[in-house]
Amino acid sequence: MSHFITSPAPHVHSGDSVRRNMLLVILALLPAYVVSVIEFGYGALITAAVSVLACVGTEWLVSRYILNEQKQTIGDLSAVLTGLLLAFNLPSTIDWWIVVIGAVFAIAVAKMTYGGLGQNLFNPALAGRVFLLIAYPAQMTTWPLAKGFETSYVDAETGATPLAFLKQAVKDGQLVADKLPAIKDAFLGAMGGSLGEVCALALILGGLFLICTRVITWHIPVSILATVALWAAVTGWAGLLPADLTTANYVAYSLCTGGIMLGAFFMATDYVTSPMTAWGKIIFGIGIGIIVMVIRTWGAYPEGMSFAILIMNACVPLLNKLRPTRFGEKRK
Repeated sequence: MSHFITSPAPHVHSGDSVRRNMLLVILALLPAYVVSVIEFGYGALITAAVSVLACVGTEWLVSRYILNEQKQTIGDLSAVLTGLLLAFNLPSTIDWWIVVIGAVFAIAVAKMTYGGLGQNLFNPALAGRVFLLIAYPAQMTTWPLAKGFETSYVDAETGATPLAFLKQAVKDGQLVADKLPAIKDAFLGAMGGSLGEVCALALILGGLFLICTRVITWHIPVSILATVALWAAVTGWAGLLPADLTTANYVAYSLCTGGIMLGAFFMATDYVTSPMTAWGKIIFGIGIGIIVMVIRTWGAYPEGMSFAILIMNACVPLLNKLRPTRFGEKRK
């Protein structure tokens, strides 16, 4: 008599895989990367190339010689994506050796120490970025102005980001209008900053692509953007803005400048370091939005997206306990 041996459900494969999802995220980032290359020139190419190569090389070395893994994991493209996201959080003119240090920290400490992909508590790219911000604050806060291929890798005209001027304007109650880009320029990317601070439009299109292909869901991006917009609107309604800065413009600047779009669509939605449930994702996103605006309003830094995501990463195990009650089950 023969017996049927079955494996646990599900029995129909969706065709989904880590490599496929990583590839789709990389493709979604390409429009914003092309804009950053146009705006910052060769520096954007060099910074991204060094970051990706250093991340892939570090993962290979750690897997081969420290963890003694026979099967390499670099083929799943997660290290490539980490390198690209790390580059998006860096100035295009930063020294190459600083990029390498950030990549080594992101992979060796923030990812492989926990056991590799799927087990890390914090987003590796953001952990690498914050480490560099603490270790090299001057280099990490020297932002090149958008000058296209006229910008050299080692010698570029630099200046403060729009968020720094905006923060000072709200604090002083006086806006220096000529130091802020037009909202159209902020939306399309003609301003200074990191690679991932340019062209909100390109990042939005990439994010919508990920939602349409079901790589991510809408919960985290929408909750982050809605929270930031609401906070900015309330600030304006409360009369806390300079007289020449309207509430609508402040909301637009808050959303289009800094790392909001990159963080909302590409960093906070990381599978490993974000909640599993819908309500958990919404609470996660709201928490990120609140922390970002608290840091922007009262913190020492003009931007707080990296810190906000890492803080909420630590809350994910608790948020994952917010599970719906099974049908017919009574709550205790």
